[in-house]
Amino acid sequence: MTDKTAPALLPFAGIRVIEFTHMVMGPTCGMVLADLGAEVIKIEPLLGDNTRKLMGSGAGFFAMFNRNKKSIALDLHSPGGKEAALKLIASADIVSENFKPGTMTGLGLDYAALSKLHERLIYVSHKGFLPGPYDHRTALDEVVQMMGGLAYMTGREGDPLRAGTSVNDIMGGMFGAMGAMAALAQRAVTGKGQEVQSALFENNVFLMAQHMMQFAVTGQAAAPMPSRISAWAVYDVFTVRGGEQIFLAVVSDTQWAVFCKAFELADLQADPRLVTNNDRVRARDWLMPVLRERMAHHSAAELSRVFEDHGLPFAPIMKPQDLFHDPHLLATGGLAAMQLPDGRQTQVPLMPITMGGRRPGVRSSPPRLGEHTDALLLQAGYTPDEIRQLKNNQAAA
Repeated sequence: MTDKTAPALLPFAGIRVIEFTHMVMGPTCGMVLADLGAEVIKIEPLLGDNTRKLMGSGAGFFAMFNRNKKSIALDLHSPGGKEAALKLIASADIVSENFKPGTMTGLGLDYAALSKLHERLIYVSHKGFLPGPYDHRTALDEVVQMMGGLAYMTGREGDPLRAGTSVNDIMGGMFGAMGAMAALAQRAVTGKGQEVQSALFENNVFLMAQHMMQFAVTGQAAAPMPSRISAWAVYDVFTVRGGEQIFLAVVSDTQWAVFCKAFELADLQADPRLVTNNDRVRARDWLMPVLRERMAHHSAAELSRVFEDHGLPFAPIMKPQDLFHDPHLLATGGLAAMQLPDGRQTQVPLMPITMGGRRPGVRSSPPRLGEHTDALLLQAGYTPDEIRQLKNNQAAA
């Protein structure tokens, strides 16, 4: 198969990013920039980013969001470690961080301090909240999902439920990367850098904007997804033969005619109560049980085949681990080979874009802790003896 990943010339080749990040939000920003060609240097504490050690639902964080990066281990609380960080920053285009408010200021590595030394520097700060009444609070993805309406919209009435992935962390990091890209474009005109801020709460509000605007337009509050009034009559999960489940949708009058013909539902197609989509929406209370009973005799594979043959929307109900074997992802290069920090081989999803028909790929696997410390310090002007001394001083501190 022709390699459709990792074009030779990536748009941010030659851009250097220094990141002080952990968990998901900040690392996502760096991953996006790294995938697009930037040299991203992850400054980790001597014991490593705590994300390396997470279990359970966090076990995949480091492996997913730290590919295409270099790792240097520094004690930023020691004079030598901070000096090394400042030397690296002096050569950087972008600094990215996502620590709690005050952390970078306490280290003397905040935008106010660094911009005095480096006026072209772009500084991306990822926080729980943009500056305002809430900015002192500690935020997590689940916190802002609860206070920002997403958990309410996802769960059943009275049972708020977080979304099934770190949507605000990931999107917040993506918006941080977008801000960095915009700042790079502006710097090309003005010659000056700036601070970019991205926040979990404001990201969540952006996700809720369509529901806010629904209320603004109609005067009616949006109902949680499980109890919403759907815009389409047939737009749901069906349990079919053998207990399998499949999502089926019929979202236009043309599709309704095709659906009825494909499954020999002439009685429903002729029913005057079901002529238009809005008619069918109003008839959902009695129509859906009828359709569920008739679809239940088919297997999920048979329904998939018929819906695909007739151009109707459908989806098998997949689990995350099933996606490693998805034929579309395998055929299109949507998964790339990668080595985990412990040496095992795996595959990892790439960013969902193509550039010139290619997917920005994995140029290097997630780094081992401090893997590039010596090389980066040598490049920054340290001698081998100075590097040994720095490491000894940090270890003794």
